[in-house]
Amino acid sequence: MKIGIDCRLWAETGVGRYIRNLILNLQKLDKNNEYVLFVLSKDFDQLKIQNPKFKIVKTNIKWHTFDEQVKFPQILNKENLDLMHFPYFSVPIIYRRPFVVTIHDLIVNHFPTGQASTLPFFIYYLKWVAYKFILAQTAKKASKIIAVSNATKNEIVDHLKTRSEKIQVVYEGVDPKIQNTKYKIFNTKYFLCVGNAYPHKNLERLLKAFKSLNTDDKLVLVGKEDYFYKRLKQTARQLEISEKVIFKQSVSDEELAGLYSNASAFIMPSLMEGFGLPALEAMANNCLVLASNIPALQEICGDAAIYFDPYNIDDMAKKMKGVCSGDNKIKKEMGLKRAKLFSWEKMTKETLKIYESCVSL
Repeated sequence: MKIGIDCRLWAETGVGRYIRNLILNLQKLDKNNEYVLFVLSKDFDQLKIQNPKFKIVKTNIKWHTFDEQVKFPQILNKENLDLMHFPYFSVPIIYRRPFVVTIHDLIVNHFPTGQASTLPFFIYYLKWVAYKFILAQTAKKASKIIAVSNATKNEIVDHLKTRSEKIQVVYEGVDPKIQNTKYKIFNTKYFLCVGNAYPHKNLERLLKAFKSLNTDDKLVLVGKEDYFYKRLKQTARQLEISEKVIFKQSVSDEELAGLYSNASAFIMPSLMEGFGLPALEAMANNCLVLASNIPALQEICGDAAIYFDPYNIDDMAKKMKGVCSGDNKIKKEMGLKRAKLFSWEKMTKETLKIYESCVSL
């Protein structure tokens, strides 16, 4: 087959890490199929392609744009692909050839408010309507849908009315570069939280829970310096805990591994997740995980995490206090063992099987 993969989000967090590890492992595992990678010019030099069956096409079209819907299909059609893989739901709805799509979550379906955007509400609402339409059309037209968890698969079935047998669950993995490092940034005890500060991440409640601990420990938040993190810094100042909250950005993989390895605990207070990759990364670094009791995190972490009600600040604070006073060696060992069940190589092998299954459709 000649398979195309949309790599325009190569440099992004989350989906970008998914794409990077997929391409890395496909080069090693697949010696039969040909691949065409569609990337932004700014990311071209970052792709280290060593397999001669991989071709790169510069595609300077951003996601969620009019050009994506109109011009991107023209670029795809020039390559005469047998199959296209969109590793993100933003798919040109006029594209007519067979494709596979990875849907990571349906968070916007549950949090459709202007609080999740810097746009004026009316503009945001129009984009939200367009998102729902494109997502519905994508799910309908896809040859196969890859869901990153059973929790996400259930969401797709419930909200998009998609047949269960059309959806394949393929778990993500842990990047080897985010493991086993001796890198140490802080000489103090701290709780760690990694990710963006969108409303569904529930970080304002985390700040309030942390304030109630009355501890000398720090809270380290790793994310991108954007409107939402600036707003969170303001919340920390209002709560008078800004001297105890450390905001980190643009950390390397080695630094991130060090932050996981040396934290008292990693905490993920999300109201909703599709997978919860940072929790898995934390477990792989022998870090205790405190997680909200939502379906995706319970599915990924199993018995290896300590859970709390994400809407209950007192419950969150209680579990954090338990970390300060308890011995969590057994939970850490359970997490380390569980993390070994997940790998990007395994994810790629299962994805490759999905590609091949589309030939007979």
